Amino acid sequence: MSVNLRRLTALCRKETRQIVRDPSSVLIAFVLPVILLFIYGYGINLDANRVRLGIVSLDQGAEAVRFVDTLKGSPFIEPHVGNSVPALLEEMKMGRVRGLVVLQDDFSAKVRQGRGEAAIQVQTDGAEPNTANFVASYVQGAAQLWLAERRQDLGLPAPPVIEVQQRFWFNPTTVSRNYLVPGSISVIMTIIGALLTSLVVAREWERGTMEALLSTPVTRAELLLSKILPYYLLGLAAMCLCVAVSTLIMGVPLRGSLVMLLVVTSLFLGSGLGLGLLLSTVTRNQFVAAQGALTAAFLPAIMLSGFVFEIKSMPLPVQAFTYLVPARYFVSALQTLYQAGEVWAILLPNMLFLLISALFWLGLTAARTWRRLDGN
Repeated sequence: MSVNLRRLTALCRKETRQIVRDPSSVLIAFVLPVILLFIYGYGINLDANRVRLGIVSLDQGAEAVRFVDTLKGSPFIEPHVGNSVPALLEEMKMGRVRGLVVLQDDFSAKVRQGRGEAAIQVQTDGAEPNTANFVASYVQGAAQLWLAERRQDLGLPAPPVIEVQQRFWFNPTTVSRNYLVPGSISVIMTIIGALLTSLVVAREWERGTMEALLSTPVTRAELLLSKILPYYLLGLAAMCLCVAVSTLIMGVPLRGSLVMLLVVTSLFLGSGLGLGLLLSTVTRNQFVAAQGALTAAFLPAIMLSGFVFEIKSMPLPVQAFTYLVPARYFVSALQTLYQAGEVWAILLPNMLFLLISALFWLGLTAARTWRRLDGN
């Protein structure tokens, strides 16, 4: 396929002018990413630093009061003290508290006299298993602190303990935003890449300008390149905007180089732009192409990329299907560049798969465009 540089430059200039004149392209490339980034960065939070916990103490003894005070003093618990178990259970059903701690009326007596077991009942909302585990862990930690303080007050030797010094690699602050934002950028770029080019060919058919292009010596390669190059640069500009917002405003650290980030983005844009251009070529309708792009790009990027849902926890057939989703490799590459830096053992395989995916979608688009232009 021959490419005439002069014709390609003229076509790219024409496409660039259409981008400038069409406000939808600017909204998709610069406004939509910022909105989605703030929604994902601040609207989704996997941290459970403080959980709402209902507390019912049927015992007013000193030991029970001290245990309740220990719960109240925990930085991870937001206490809601009540007098009725059924009332707080109703609160838990409504989602106002995430768990319930009940001390029976003989709690203090059993602790002081050492007869039987002084049970502490913990009920959690199993509708959210992750939060339920947090509640159980926080109450268990408070109980251990209360036991240690009680033994110290009684002058009893403290049981041997193991001192655990935790160190979190790659995300030392353990803020979920540092993990979610790189993944959300991959979803945003998936939407942008598919949407930008899903309208270009369909717009030519709807406006009747495609027939004029067909009557010129423009080759298939020149037509495809003129539709891809301007939107590729627009996609890179959108990526730079996402990086600026995530690092300068949201405070997410970027440990890898910006050059490598743009290289990975370039490989991924090949898949996104190719998919959108293929849908635009096949449907010849802007509305249908845009809906198809959102469905084909957005849903797999959310559900099957590992951005939110762990891939290893999925059924084996679904895990196998995720290897066909380009966003899977883009999510892994972005999270590595943001949190760990340039780990080549992770980046190189992901970049290879992104390159293969880009060649596949662009090649399929080129083949389909040839048949459409020839009327076959």
